[in-house]
Amino acid sequence: MTTNKIRIHLADDHQVLIDGLTNLLQTVPNFEVVGNSLNGTTVYDDVLQNDADILVLDISMPEKDGIKVLQEFHRNNSLCKVIILSSYEELKIIKEVMKLGAKGYLTKKCAGENIIEAIEAVYQDQEYFSDAVREKIFNTFAHSNPKLNKNIYIENPILSPREVEIITLISLEYSGKEISERLFISTNTVETHRKNIMRKLQTKNTIGLVKYALKNNLINP
Repeated sequence: MTTNKIRIHLADDHQVLIDGLTNLLQTVPNFEVVGNSLNGTTVYDDVLQNDADILVLDISMPEKDGIKVLQEFHRNNSLCKVIILSSYEELKIIKEVMKLGAKGYLTKKCAGENIIEAIEAVYQDQEYFSDAVREKIFNTFAHSNPKLNKNIYIENPILSPREVEIITLISLEYSGKEISERLFISTNTVETHRKNIMRKLQTKNTIGLVKYALKNNLINP
Protein backbone atom coordinates (compact mmCIF):
# COMPACT_ATOMS: atom_id res chain seq x y z
CA MET A 1 0.00 0.00 0.00
CA THR A 2 1.47 3.32 -1.11
CA THR A 3 1.09 6.57 0.76
CA ASN A 4 1.05 10.02 -0.77
CA LYS A 5 4.24 11.94 -0.21
CA ILE A 6 4.28 15.49 1.08
CA ARG A 7 5.21 17.63 -1.92
CA ILE A 8 7.56 20.48 -1.00
CA HIS A 9 8.69 23.55 -2.94
CA LEU A 10 11.67 25.62 -1.75
CA ALA A 11 12.01 29.35 -2.47
CA ASP A 12 15.25 31.10 -1.53
CA ASP A 13 17.75 33.21 -3.44
CA HIS A 14 20.71 31.13 -2.26
CA GLN A 15 21.26 27.92 -4.22
CA VAL A 16 23.52 26.57 -1.49
CA LEU A 17 20.68 26.73 1.05
CA ILE A 18 18.23 25.11 -1.37
CA ASP A 19 20.69 22.30 -2.08
CA GLY A 20 21.30 21.74 1.63
CA LEU A 21 17.60 21.65 2.48
CA THR A 22 16.88 19.38 -0.48
CA ASN A 23 19.52 16.89 0.67
CA LEU A 24 18.11 16.95 4.20
CA LEU A 25 14.46 16.60 3.19
CA GLN A 26 15.19 13.77 0.78
CA THR A 27 16.23 11.65 3.78
CA VAL A 28 12.58 11.60 4.90
CA PRO A 29 10.72 8.79 3.09
CA ASN A 30 7.37 10.59 2.83
CA PHE A 31 8.86 13.90 1.64
CA GLU A 32 9.34 14.87 -2.00
CA VAL A 33 11.03 18.12 -3.05
CA VAL A 34 9.19 18.89 -6.27
CA GLY A 35 10.82 22.20 -7.18
CA ASN A 36 12.60 25.37 -6.18
CA SER A 37 12.61 29.08 -7.01
CA LEU A 38 15.50 31.53 -6.82
CA ASN A 39 13.36 34.53 -7.75
CA GLY A 40 10.20 35.79 -6.06
CA THR A 41 8.45 36.55 -9.35
CA THR A 42 8.26 32.86 -10.31
CA VAL A 43 7.24 31.30 -6.99
CA TYR A 44 3.45 31.33 -7.39
CA ASP A 45 3.49 29.93 -10.93
CA ASP A 46 6.13 27.35 -9.98
CA VAL A 47 4.03 26.07 -7.07
CA LEU A 48 0.89 26.09 -9.19
CA GLN A 49 2.65 24.00 -11.81
CA ASN A 50 4.14 21.38 -9.51
CA ASP A 51 1.14 21.22 -7.16
CA ALA A 52 3.21 21.48 -3.97
CA ASP A 53 1.57 20.89 -0.59
CA ILE A 54 4.12 22.98 1.32
CA LEU A 55 6.07 26.07 0.31
CA VAL A 56 9.16 26.93 2.33
CA LEU A 57 9.61 30.63 1.58
CA ASP A 58 12.37 33.14 2.32
CA ILE A 59 11.40 36.79 2.85
CA SER A 60 14.47 38.28 1.12
CA MET A 61 13.81 37.30 -2.49
CA PRO A 62 14.94 39.21 -5.60
CA GLU A 63 12.46 41.38 -7.55
CA LYS A 64 9.46 40.26 -5.47
CA ASP A 65 10.04 39.73 -1.74
CA GLY A 66 8.47 36.99 0.33
CA ILE A 67 5.78 39.28 1.73
CA LYS A 68 4.53 40.09 -1.77
CA VAL A 69 4.72 36.42 -2.73
CA LEU A 70 2.64 35.53 0.31
CA GLN A 71 0.14 38.26 -0.60
CA GLU A 72 -0.22 36.63 -4.00
CA PHE A 73 -0.93 33.24 -2.45
CA HIS A 74 -3.38 34.83 0.00
CA ARG A 75 -5.15 36.79 -2.74
CA ASN A 76 -5.64 33.65 -4.84
CA ASN A 77 -6.77 31.50 -1.88
CA SER A 78 -4.00 29.01 -2.56
CA LEU A 79 -4.28 25.64 -0.82
CA CYS A 80 -0.49 25.37 -0.56
CA LYS A 81 0.61 25.87 3.05
CA VAL A 82 3.47 28.29 3.61
CA ILE A 83 6.34 28.09 6.09
CA ILE A 84 8.50 31.20 6.31
CA LEU A 85 12.23 30.51 6.61
CA SER A 86 14.02 33.78 7.25
CA SER A 87 16.92 35.50 8.94
CA TYR A 88 14.50 38.13 10.23
CA GLU A 89 13.07 37.86 13.75
CA GLU A 90 11.30 41.24 13.90
CA LEU A 91 7.87 41.01 15.49
CA LYS A 92 6.35 43.29 12.84
CA ILE A 93 7.34 40.89 10.05
CA ILE A 94 6.22 37.82 11.98
CA LYS A 95 2.86 39.45 12.59
CA GLU A 96 2.44 40.45 8.95
CA VAL A 97 3.17 37.04 7.46
CA MET A 98 0.94 35.22 9.95
CA LYS A 99 -1.95 37.54 9.09
CA LEU A 100 -1.35 36.70 5.45
CA GLY A 101 -1.82 33.02 6.20
CA ALA A 102 1.66 31.62 6.79
CA LYS A 103 1.35 28.49 8.92
CA GLY A 104 4.89 28.42 10.23
CA TYR A 105 7.91 30.63 10.85
CA LEU A 106 11.48 29.42 11.28
CA THR A 107 14.73 31.31 11.60
CA LYS A 108 17.50 30.14 9.30
CA LYS A 109 19.85 29.47 12.18
CA CYS A 110 17.57 26.65 13.39
CA ALA A 111 16.33 25.41 10.01
CA GLY A 112 18.29 22.17 10.06
CA GLU A 113 16.92 21.25 13.48
CA ASN A 114 13.29 22.18 12.95
CA ILE A 115 12.39 22.07 9.26
CA ILE A 116 11.29 18.42 9.17
CA GLU A 117 9.12 18.78 12.26
CA ALA A 118 7.70 22.04 10.91
CA ILE A 119 6.70 20.53 7.57
CA GLU A 120 5.03 17.55 9.22
CA ALA A 121 3.09 19.81 11.62
CA VAL A 122 1.98 22.32 8.98
CA TYR A 123 0.94 19.53 6.60
CA GLN A 124 -1.37 18.32 9.39
CA ASP A 125 -2.86 21.84 9.48
CA GLN A 126 -1.07 22.81 12.67
CA GLU A 127 1.07 25.90 13.19
CA TYR A 128 4.77 25.76 13.88
CA PHE A 129 7.17 28.39 15.24
CA SER A 130 10.84 28.08 16.11
CA ASP A 131 11.75 28.78 19.72
CA ALA A 132 13.10 32.26 18.96
CA VAL A 133 9.89 33.23 17.18
CA ARG A 134 7.70 31.79 19.92
CA GLU A 135 9.65 33.84 22.45
CA LYS A 136 8.98 36.99 20.43
CA ILE A 137 5.26 36.24 20.39
CA PHE A 138 5.24 35.31 24.08
CA ASN A 139 6.91 38.58 25.05
CA THR A 140 4.13 40.61 23.42
CA PHE A 141 1.81 39.77 26.28
CA ALA A 142 4.04 38.50 29.08
CA HIS A 143 4.99 41.91 30.50
CA SER A 144 1.39 43.04 30.81
CA ASN A 145 0.23 39.90 32.64
CA PRO A 146 1.59 39.51 36.19
CA LYS A 147 -0.43 36.30 36.59
CA LEU A 148 1.25 34.64 33.63
CA ASN A 149 3.57 31.79 34.58
CA LYS A 150 6.86 32.15 32.70
CA ASN A 151 6.93 28.35 32.28
CA ILE A 152 4.11 28.54 29.76
CA TYR A 153 6.09 26.50 27.26
CA ILE A 154 6.59 23.47 29.48
CA GLU A 155 5.90 20.20 27.69
CA ASN A 156 2.28 19.21 28.05
CA PRO A 157 1.16 15.60 27.52
CA ILE A 158 -2.35 16.54 26.40
CA LEU A 159 -2.19 19.90 24.67
CA SER A 160 0.00 21.13 21.84
CA PRO A 161 2.24 24.19 22.46
CA ARG A 162 -0.23 26.38 20.59
CA GLU A 163 -3.14 25.03 22.64
CA VAL A 164 -1.20 25.79 25.82
CA GLU A 165 -0.89 29.39 24.65
CA ILE A 166 -4.60 29.57 23.82
CA ILE A 167 -5.82 28.12 27.13
CA THR A 168 -3.45 30.42 29.04
CA LEU A 169 -4.80 33.52 27.33
CA ILE A 170 -8.40 32.36 27.77
CA SER A 171 -7.68 31.88 31.47
CA LEU A 172 -6.31 35.43 31.61
CA GLU A 173 -9.67 36.63 30.26
CA TYR A 174 -8.51 37.56 26.77
CA SER A 175 -11.29 37.66 24.19
CA GLY A 176 -11.11 35.68 20.96
CA LYS A 177 -10.28 38.86 19.06
CA GLU A 178 -7.53 39.81 21.51
CA ILE A 179 -6.02 36.32 21.28
CA SER A 180 -6.07 36.46 17.49
CA GLU A 181 -4.28 39.80 17.52
CA ARG A 182 -1.62 38.71 20.01
CA LEU A 183 -0.89 35.36 18.35
CA PHE A 184 -1.35 36.67 14.79
CA ILE A 185 -4.00 34.12 13.86
CA SER A 186 -7.61 34.50 12.76
CA THR A 187 -10.52 34.48 15.21
CA ASN A 188 -11.79 31.33 13.44
CA THR A 189 -8.50 29.60 14.23
CA VAL A 190 -8.78 30.68 17.87
CA GLU A 191 -12.28 29.24 18.06
CA THR A 192 -11.15 25.97 16.46
CA HIS A 193 -8.34 25.67 19.02
CA ARG A 194 -10.76 26.45 21.86
CA LYS A 195 -13.14 23.69 20.75
CA ASN A 196 -10.28 21.20 20.39
CA ILE A 197 -8.98 22.09 23.86
CA MET A 198 -12.42 21.63 25.44
CA ARG A 199 -12.81 18.30 23.65
CA LYS A 200 -9.39 17.08 24.82
CA LEU A 201 -9.98 18.19 28.40
CA GLN A 202 -13.60 16.99 28.37
CA THR A 203 -14.89 20.25 29.76
CA LYS A 204 -17.95 22.22 28.65
CA ASN A 205 -17.09 25.74 29.77
CA THR A 206 -14.37 28.29 30.41
CA ILE A 207 -14.31 27.51 34.13
CA GLY A 208 -12.96 24.08 33.31
CA LEU A 209 -10.23 25.63 31.20
CA VAL A 210 -9.22 27.99 33.99
CA LYS A 211 -9.10 25.12 36.50
CA TYR A 212 -6.81 23.20 34.15
CA ALA A 213 -4.53 26.23 33.68
CA LEU A 214 -4.25 26.72 37.45
CA LYS A 215 -3.70 23.04 38.17
CA ASN A 216 -0.92 22.82 35.58
CA ASN A 217 0.75 26.09 36.66
CA LEU A 218 0.09 27.89 33.38
CA ILE A 219 -1.07 30.93 35.34
CA ASN A 220 -0.44 32.08 38.87
CA PRO A 221 -3.44 32.45 41.21
